[in-house]
Amino acid sequence: MKKHDKTETGKALEVIIPESRVKSRLIDLVSYAPDAGFYYLLPKAVVQPVSEEEIKALFAFSKQHNIPLTFRAAGTSLSGQSITDGILVDISQHWNGIKMEDLNGDGVRVQPGAIGAMVNAKLKALGKKIGPDPASISSAMIGGILSNNASGMCCGVSKNSYHTTRFIRFILPNGMMFSTENKDDYSRFKYACADIYDKLLELRERIHADPALFDKIRRKYKTKNTVGYSLNAFVDFSDPLDILAHLLIGGEGTLGFISEAVLDTVPDYPEKATALLYFTDIYRACDAILPLKMLGAEAVELMDRSALRSVDSLEGVPEIVRTLPAPAAALLVEFQAYKKEQLQEQMDAFNRLSPDLSLLFPALFTTDKNEQAFLWKIRKGMFPAVGAVRASGTTVILEDIAFPVEKLGNAIADLQQLFKMHGYQDAIIFGHAKDGNIHFVVTQAFDTRDEIRRYDLFIRDVVTLVVNRYDGALKAEHGTGRNMAPFVEAEWGGELYAIMKELKQVIDPSDLLNPGVIINTDLTAHIKDLKDLPRVEEEVDKCIECGFCEHRCPSRNITLTPRQRIVVRRELRRLTASGNYSRHNLLLEQYQYDGLDTCAVDGLCATACPVDINTGSLVKRLRSENHLPLQKNMAAFVARNFRLIEKAVYYGLRTGSFINSIFGDQTMRRFTLVLRKLIPAIPLWNNQLQGAPSKRRPGIYKPTLQEVSGKLKVLYFPACINRVMGDASDPGKNIIDVFIAASTNAGIVVVIPDDIQGTCCGQIFSSKGYNDAYVKTANETIEKLYSWTDSGQLPVVLDISSCTQTFYQSYSILSTPNKEKFSALRILDSVEYIRDMVLPGATIRRKKKSIVLHPVCSLEKMGLNAVLKDIAKQCADEVIIPLNAGCCGMAGDRGFLFPELTASATAEEAAEVSEEVYDGYYSSGKTCEIALSEAVKKNYTSILYLLDDCTRLD
Repeated sequence: MKKHDKTETGKALEVIIPESRVKSRLIDLVSYAPDAGFYYLLPKAVVQPVSEEEIKALFAFSKQHNIPLTFRAAGTSLSGQSITDGILVDISQHWNGIKMEDLNGDGVRVQPGAIGAMVNAKLKALGKKIGPDPASISSAMIGGILSNNASGMCCGVSKNSYHTTRFIRFILPNGMMFSTENKDDYSRFKYACADIYDKLLELRERIHADPALFDKIRRKYKTKNTVGYSLNAFVDFSDPLDILAHLLIGGEGTLGFISEAVLDTVPDYPEKATALLYFTDIYRACDAILPLKMLGAEAVELMDRSALRSVDSLEGVPEIVRTLPAPAAALLVEFQAYKKEQLQEQMDAFNRLSPDLSLLFPALFTTDKNEQAFLWKIRKGMFPAVGAVRASGTTVILEDIAFPVEKLGNAIADLQQLFKMHGYQDAIIFGHAKDGNIHFVVTQAFDTRDEIRRYDLFIRDVVTLVVNRYDGALKAEHGTGRNMAPFVEAEWGGELYAIMKELKQVIDPSDLLNPGVIINTDLTAHIKDLKDLPRVEEEVDKCIECGFCEHRCPSRNITLTPRQRIVVRRELRRLTASGNYSRHNLLLEQYQYDGLDTCAVDGLCATACPVDINTGSLVKRLRSENHLPLQKNMAAFVARNFRLIEKAVYYGLRTGSFINSIFGDQTMRRFTLVLRKLIPAIPLWNNQLQGAPSKRRPGIYKPTLQEVSGKLKVLYFPACINRVMGDASDPGKNIIDVFIAASTNAGIVVVIPDDIQGTCCGQIFSSKGYNDAYVKTANETIEKLYSWTDSGQLPVVLDISSCTQTFYQSYSILSTPNKEKFSALRILDSVEYIRDMVLPGATIRRKKKSIVLHPVCSLEKMGLNAVLKDIAKQCADEVIIPLNAGCCGMAGDRGFLFPELTASATAEEAAEVSEEVYDGYYSSGKTCEIALSEAVKKNYTSILYLLDDCTRLD
């Protein structure tokens, strides 16, 4: 890294934080600038502290240099509360601790960087979960969940962050640290922070002395409310430390840093019944909310007709949805219970109530988990559905407000009139009706003064509607942020707003902790620092920068995430448009490694993306555009001479293994490390590399075991890498031997073509963006497969899942004749083959006690993870899939070229797996097995090895 690329703030921070955890290059600042909201500030530096002592040092640095601090966890907040033009403190990497407090899971100790869904995954076996259940829980982290007082679909008011936080440990801007778990801290707080202690008591007494203020607080927190500070803390608690602790919940990082919390958990009911109920209009739907709530419905989700229309093209949506009348509305209702009998009692009660609900159609509740998942997919798909079809250059604004439930129907009708008045014709409404909390989605550009003024007038009318007409909440669960900061006083009144300002002043007198959030004297702050979304390219323009993809990305802890790759692309376009070419060129230069070289193009980001963006596809295209003619010619040469290349790789691997056997097992690694300094494109040697045994040298693939006369016959297509590589732990055989043995034991005849050498699925070219070489290779291989299988008469079986998926995705680049040939082929991945053909004819002769699996990315994208696990369960008593399992970052050969990517990508999974010792370690992709073997220091092999071990005759 060039020293002059760093900001002065970044350089100064390196005195208190190690250089490796201070990010202040241009690409660092640009990529971290936005969060999921529609505001934008460029930080002066990004830091990644690892300890409470470093947090204290940052507070001191902030005060000494008069530079603001803002803490960010996942950056999925929507109101502009996790951006800054000061120092951004990223806690997403080093604060992810999760620990059960007891054997029953009644409490869980968490750090602010732990992902909410990961906490729930660890609680699931105990039948528990955390109370808050925001839609972003798969990516949102505890720091944001607490600091925004998150709630969600089922938790209501009683199970939100505020009400389920048992203890917290926090650090104030003055550097003092306290914990409500430590009884001594209650007295220490009184003397160590006397000014804060006294002010909290004074404010509490002021509220309790004024019945109007006291009653207002009580009334407004009967519904969800995250506007301003959690003033109910002054009503609910008497000790100043408890008051302050609960003010930090929902404080949006403006009062202190929460370093740890103990949360009370809630039941995760195993029995559920779910239905989509249709009503003649929004009023009838709202009339049903309180009766359903009284019956004990855990979820009551409202959808207006426009919201339903936004998802009516989703495959599988009931035909009813497409034919509903214009004023219709729906409620997604779910009942939950511990036991089936209890659930049935709730269903019986609903059936007695249903004649009074003005339903358009009879209710059809389902207890099928797949059907339930689809109903929730409909509900959760509404926000992204609008985002996916919005015009380029516009942003999606997801607002959340709350009304008293008994007034909800009228309030929604009035809100719909505001949409028409201000020209938001595509607006939709949905939300958590049980709590009077609704969301509305509009699309908005901020590229002209007129558009900004339109938004300003609209928001001011919304404020009038919510506060003055219905006494509701301007923010129910998304937090105040910058978006509603100018209107906090409008909602709470002058006296209570003054209390909030006094609170902020006594705790953060210099206003250096997340300034501008919650307390902001600028009444136009909501229309300043707006995020510009220039038109760039299809993948970029679709992105709403929500950050849901980031936890799936293998490069997230080393360079950029998918969201950040897109953010940088947008900044490059802005710099070009403004004529700032020097800054553009610097950013483009830094993007080569951070954005392109270290992207694994695995595509798992698309599985979490609400608008279905595969950033890997974008990166492949950018790589292709960057290739020089010489590089393209070299790829073409490799494609034309793949048979020769295959032989060269085989003998190279054999030679490397031989050298290591003579001069020591680190010889080749040290040698390639030296070579890489001269030629960076040289792969780093990995001791998991082992040439195929001599009996399997190139050109010799025929079965060596006794032939069988089975009724089943398959064409086996050993992947090119499996044709040249063996097993590091057993050099005498490779997967070809294992495949033939397992098939033979099941009575299946295996056919391996004589001329298979030199064939390939094309993944090696596709992943690098060498499109011409990929097209040539894929077409030639499909032609051969068609011929080998006698025009598709035999199924084709592959032994590496990523190769299977590459074939599945190749259809679009095939010639017209080859598309017809492809359609005639039946291509099976090894796990499908085992399930459909091998296991039915095999005898499980022995089982492993416990094994661990690594599901490769391709299996997940093909929907075969469950198949892998089902196979393993037949061969082992205990099957573990790590909670941290994800893309290993190997990406074919990219892990050999950028080993730091794979090391980072596998670190969390390896740490989890290493906590126990298993009888076997299995996957379904050779390079992934190499990566995990290197990380875990245990030998990972194909799932075919497990099957062979459990079915062979000894």
